[in-house]
Formats: sequence, structure tokens, C-alpha cells
Amino acid sequence: MWNIVRDRLPTTMTWVCAVLSAVIPWIVYSINQALHHYGDPPWKRK
Repeated sequence: MWNIVRDRLPTTMTWVCAVLSAVIPWIVYSINQALHHYGDPPWKRK
């Protein structure tokens, strides 16, 4: 029974790529927010 379930699951590489497809944009977003926080002029900050 467990073999049937395990054979239907995606490969490890698919899981890694799926996680990276969410983590990489989040990291880029976080870095961009930090750069804007420290790099924007005072009149542009909210």
C-alpha cells in the first residue's frame, strides 16, 4: 500500500524546485524592501 502512495508522489527534485520557486521570490522581495527602507530619501518614505 505504501509503495502505491510513494510511487505517485513527485520526485525529490520536483519538491526542491517547488520550494525554491516560492523561497527565491520571497528573498528577493525581502532584500528589495530592505534596500528601499535604507535607500529611499526622507521625503519619499511613508
